[in-house]
Amino acid sequence: MSTNAVVDVVVRPVRDVDAEALGRVHATCWHETYDHLISAATLATLSPRRMAELWTHWMSQGDDYHQYTALVDGEIVGFSGSGPARDKEAPRDRELYFIYLLDAYHGTGIGQKLFDAAVGEHPVYLWVASDNPRAHRFYARNGFTADGGEQTQPFLGEEIHEVRLVR
Repeated sequence: MSTNAVVDVVVRPVRDVDAEALGRVHATCWHETYDHLISAATLATLSPRRMAELWTHWMSQGDDYHQYTALVDGEIVGFSGSGPARDKEAPRDRELYFIYLLDAYHGTGIGQKLFDAAVGEHPVYLWVASDNPRAHRFYARNGFTADGGEQTQPFLGEEIHEVRLVR
């Protein structure tokens, strides 16, 4: 997918029937995003089925959680989600929990559509891997700045260093 390709995309709320496909796409996105941060052996244990089970759980969280998926030609290619702040002393009431898009669709505008669906113009914060330059550029374009918050998060039995961005 070239960065200037015209893509007919549908962004809609996540549905129960999406869990299996979301599990597959989520696992693939984690491989594509974190292969330089997490060992190949650890990523090899990532199960699309387990990710689908997580999606089934996340979908039951209630109306204050906003989860969207992007479809191209009827196939899920990405997703986003936001909800109430999870941190004590959170800088905003709402948090962008995740936004992932298959590498093949980077640069098509789909990530922006997923972002807009999940948070719109609302003030939010998020945590992002400190070593994820593409994501940092995307969030900077959307008005986010680092506020000095840092954490090390467990990730599949390893750890990822994250920084907090706020808008």
